[in-house]
Amino acid sequence: MVDSDNYSSRKTNSIFGTDGIRGRVPTEITPALALAVGFTSGMTFAAEGPILIGMDSRNSGEMLASALTAGITAAGKDAWNVGICPTPAIPYLIKKLGAAGGLMVSASHNPPEDNGIKFFGTNGAKLDENAQRAIEKALNSEPLHNIADQTNKYGKTFHRNDLLKSYCESLIKSVGNNRLDGIRIVLDLCWGASTSCAESLFKELGADLIIINGEPNGEKINVNCGSTNLSPLMKEVISRGAEMGFAFDGDADRMLAVDGKGRIINGDHILYLWGSSLQDKGELAEQRLVATVMSNLGFEKAWEARGGILERTSVGDQNVYNTMVKTGSGLGGEQSGHILSKENGLSGDGLLSALQISTLCNSQGITLHEWLNKSFKPFPQKLVNICVPNNVVRKSWSSCEPLQAAVLDAEASMAGTGRVLVRASGTEPLLRVMVEADDQNAVDSWTKQLAHLADHHLNAA
Repeated sequence: MVDSDNYSSRKTNSIFGTDGIRGRVPTEITPALALAVGFTSGMTFAAEGPILIGMDSRNSGEMLASALTAGITAAGKDAWNVGICPTPAIPYLIKKLGAAGGLMVSASHNPPEDNGIKFFGTNGAKLDENAQRAIEKALNSEPLHNIADQTNKYGKTFHRNDLLKSYCESLIKSVGNNRLDGIRIVLDLCWGASTSCAESLFKELGADLIIINGEPNGEKINVNCGSTNLSPLMKEVISRGAEMGFAFDGDADRMLAVDGKGRIINGDHILYLWGSSLQDKGELAEQRLVATVMSNLGFEKAWEARGGILERTSVGDQNVYNTMVKTGSGLGGEQSGHILSKENGLSGDGLLSALQISTLCNSQGITLHEWLNKSFKPFPQKLVNICVPNNVVRKSWSSCEPLQAAVLDAEASMAGTGRVLVRASGTEPLLRVMVEADDQNAVDSWTKQLAHLADHHLNAA
């Protein structure tokens, strides 16, 4: 038996955030926790076949992947380690190979000190709440005590980085006959998972490619680069005279873009442009897009003017996925650049989004700058993150009467021309305050006031 105070302290009835398990290494995410998760997954994923493991470039990745592997094989399952790869490669390979499930070692857009584990079932989808609760229950029942019961039923470990080729081939296939010959494109790979294949993908389509932050580096991943900081990409696109640029997060399931003038293209614009292309070709079911409560009002009004339907969900790609499945939608996503498409089974994929946007743009014979001019005009919107370390206080922010009263005052003052959204992050110790309105002064004033009240009252609690 292996035991650990760190593992024990992490045990709770709610270890899952909005996207798997995530936290600081080694205080929250520990080898002991990963060993228990691996063993529990091996016992819980009942389907035949191996369990796949992928990872981004974080320094703690090898350690956690090894612990997961030990737990999986102790449960009698084979573990296939794909190595550094984009998160969406794992669900794709699960479905293609008929695997029992998959685990991705990544903290996505979080800083290098963090890490986490994302879970995928035998259908390639992220685990629903029932499956999450089953794993939590098993983890809380001291799973490591049961490893001794698996004598002579141990699984084997296989290193299968070769499987990444199949995933890349599927991305190339998704763009059909469209090409990028001679188009100058900058990619910011943020020292993360996209370094495993992004360059070769765009070069295969003929792009005149410029790469920044292009090597796997666990100490630099997401640090002042990638989709969380577009400044390096904007600078490189403008200085090199590129037509467009794409920035990915640490595990490449998100992407944000800039046009040749350095204008930012967020997830709302990606959905609008890609959705418009599908709509024009009659390939968008019910003219429906799925977005979250964070998406801009300007996007919603412009899409409705095109005769489309914008379905809103709570924040989180799992909520977008569930609504897309329920409504039969073929395209949806988040303002942050997490885009889900029927092209790859509704799996968030930054590389797929970048390839689609760039090739669709080129196929129309226009620049991304010109295409963006055909997009919607966003309402002024401002998002402020307030650090609230106390988890209980952060998640129960609505019990703070001064803050709640101010939110109601803000909404009343904007009288239907704007909105306020306050929510606790599911992956970081942050309270997110967003104000959106047709008047920039109202946005700035209310954002400042609400952020001050949140910091003053919640951090004094």
